[in-house]
Amino acid sequence: KMVDFGGYEMPVNYPGGILEEHLATRGKAGLFDISHMGRYRVSGKEAVAFLQYTLSNNVGALDVKQAQYTLIPDEDGGAIDDAYLYRFVEDEYLLVVNAANAQKDLAHLNRVISGFDARITDLTDEIGMISLQGPESKRILLSLTEEPFLTDPLKNALNSIRLDGKEVSIAKTGYTGEAIGYELFVKADETADLWRRLIELGAAPVGLGARDTLRLEAGLPLYGHELGTDADGNPIPVFAAGPSKFAVSFSEAKGDYIGKAQLLRQFRAFERIFTGHFDDMAALPRMIKPFAMIGRGIPRAGCRITRNGEDVGYVTSGSVAPYYVTEGEGLRTVFTKDVGKRFIGLALVRSDLLPDDRIEVDIRGRGEPAVIVKYHLLSGDPPFARAIIHGVGTETDGSSAGGADDYKRKALNLIRESGENHRWRQTECINLIPSEQSHSRAARLLSVLDPSFRYGEHKKMKSFYDYDVFYYQGTKFIHKVEALLTQEFKKYFGCREAEIRATSGQMANTAVFSALMDFKNRANRKKEPVRLGYVLNNHIIRGGHLSAQPMGALHDYIAVDPATDKAALVNFPVLAENNYRIDLEETKKIIERYRPELIILGKSMVLYREPVAEIRRMVDEMGLETTLMYDMAHVLGLVGPHFQEPFAEGAEIVTGSTHKTFFGTQRGVIAADYREDEIKYDLWETIESRVFPGSVSNHHLGTLLGLLMAAYEMNCFKEDYQKSVIENAKYFAACLANAGLDVAGDPAVFHTETHQVIVNVGYASGPEMAERLEENNIIVNYQATPEEEGFTASGALRLGVSEMTRFGFGKREFARTAELMAALITEGKDIKEDVKKLRSDFTVMRHCFTDDDLVNELDRLADEL
Repeated sequence: KMVDFGGYEMPVNYPGGILEEHLATRGKAGLFDISHMGRYRVSGKEAVAFLQYTLSNNVGALDVKQAQYTLIPDEDGGAIDDAYLYRFVEDEYLLVVNAANAQKDLAHLNRVISGFDARITDLTDEIGMISLQGPESKRILLSLTEEPFLTDPLKNALNSIRLDGKEVSIAKTGYTGEAIGYELFVKADETADLWRRLIELGAAPVGLGARDTLRLEAGLPLYGHELGTDADGNPIPVFAAGPSKFAVSFSEAKGDYIGKAQLLRQFRAFERIFTGHFDDMAALPRMIKPFAMIGRGIPRAGCRITRNGEDVGYVTSGSVAPYYVTEGEGLRTVFTKDVGKRFIGLALVRSDLLPDDRIEVDIRGRGEPAVIVKYHLLSGDPPFARAIIHGVGTETDGSSAGGADDYKRKALNLIRESGENHRWRQTECINLIPSEQSHSRAARLLSVLDPSFRYGEHKKMKSFYDYDVFYYQGTKFIHKVEALLTQEFKKYFGCREAEIRATSGQMANTAVFSALMDFKNRANRKKEPVRLGYVLNNHIIRGGHLSAQPMGALHDYIAVDPATDKAALVNFPVLAENNYRIDLEETKKIIERYRPELIILGKSMVLYREPVAEIRRMVDEMGLETTLMYDMAHVLGLVGPHFQEPFAEGAEIVTGSTHKTFFGTQRGVIAADYREDEIKYDLWETIESRVFPGSVSNHHLGTLLGLLMAAYEMNCFKEDYQKSVIENAKYFAACLANAGLDVAGDPAVFHTETHQVIVNVGYASGPEMAERLEENNIIVNYQATPEEEGFTASGALRLGVSEMTRFGFGKREFARTAELMAALITEGKDIKEDVKKLRSDFTVMRHCFTDDDLVNELDRLADEL
């Protein structure tokens, strides 16, 4: 069914119909012809200055191979159009605008550009543009290229690749709300061939009808409905539409631009409304809100909306949106073949309407009940975008029996179930989670003794010659334990200082980041503290620690770069042929460009040594005062000649979790090698103060006692333990590969240099495979690889050998484990009884003290407890 659209003949729908095309996009892959969109190349000496003045977003935030959503504002704070800006190459930009506005936009842009040394080239007829959206789109496109990946697995990432022999510019963008979706720019005369090829591979062609229902379900604005002018012909304020907050920048670096004053006025009103203050809505009296019908009435654009009899606005877009009914819970939720329908819309209504507010929609003269909702769709957990159905959820009245007999029953069940779980994990399962570690019997027993329920706050006092002053009595034993543990960690690291009071690796990192910011501001305490400047780290999608990300422990301590409106963070580049290794040549360029204040090495998905010595050399040769930190959380137990000696290689600060490869209780540690006559020794003292009283008070004294025993064990047995762990990991990886599994990493080093092994099992198949393995008593992590969008799209398993090495597994046992895993993964065999049989002979802990005197003392202690 064809209609005129923006001067083009466009399909409303193909023979299958709008609902079928909508579902094809949500369930598999929908293919959209969007060649009618306007495409303008902007280049020239002042291209950036022109774009900064003409568009609402901060063009300075765009690196090469990045795109951004933006608006073309007018002087009154309205939108001439919304658009997307792409930077595929260094010296030019591609601006894509709506077809219906293309000529109007071009005329406006040409008027403005006359004042700049820049030029616009209309490429609309030279370049075709098609979009492939949906969970299968990535698989389809990868089948047409020899490239290992299409783009970085991030929203708005760009790349230039060959698809089916054609040069294609590809953008990880789209207008359907899909978690996985791409826009393809290809030569005009090659577009139809690529279109046909994508259909052959399973993509379903989609017309304007489903394109509209998909963007409506995603809550995205459409020019002429949610942007432009309202039903009375008045401009709709830009900040009335939700996505506008991502499309407007007030960065100092951006400077002045068209409509900035009015947009700033709207934004200040938006901030008040967003935080629940509705006292002054003059600049933003109405906003676009999603709503859902409670009955079956179909809302249409223009329908009036009332609340308690008062007219509060009107429907800007409305329709029927189909969805696949799901079954299962959590990551095991799957689409069924059953299809439901819901009646949804977007409305321009009073700004003080909130989610769950009831409204009425006038449909053919009748006020049909509806409700304001937060959203219709969530797409943050790839590969599927999922419909959010209003009113669906778990309800409970919160009541339960509470008599003495009931609580006795609960207590008995807790004891029994805890015992059953303990026996299952300790005697029947093969644990391959690399971030976990069982404790020796001695460490376990010590962890539940007095002082596990005591306090031990203390602080070094200068006036008492740096003596630790405790704030509680009865702490002499605690003081002794802390001193002994500190000495053991100094010995283990070969360093001068250790802080052992942090209760986790995350808290250790938080203390360091807080101390670095405090140290930076030490010369002037009378001003607002300045946050950390540029930080260089491993991106989380490439294995970086969560705690070293802006959404983790770094959150409150890193500055926002005023030139880019983004956190002052840059990530280590990786080798194209091996995304698990840092690209040192590119890293040097990044360090020269950004001159980071802090460099954080370390990963949670770690196959290789980190290039500590190489980074140290770069920093020193450039004369930088950069602090070099190594978060060794996952490899803390491997410190030594078999893996890495961080301080000997040039690290200044080492943090870590004490319960992964280091086989202690669940705590954190910070170590440094500063001398007392160094300026940065003040930083170390600040770190100590940011642990206490900065981040901990009662620091879990029982686990502290257990950690001291583990430290004794580690320093006594580490030579054999560390050597065995690395040898076992390499052998296990080789066995998995020989069994036909896809093992990541460099085969030249047997795929790993650490305790970890990564096995690829297929895009988004990781969670399901990990669950199947657990059902068969092999416990693993599912893991997103550097090419995947997030943990729900995980296509790999992250395995670690450290715990089973400690239980006595050697080459024979890991070879058998690889054989069993391959049988399950590739053939679907049930291996549970074989796993239980293999584990049954390995339940006694190694690399710990087992002499008679110690065992007898532990027996007496256990009896006393």
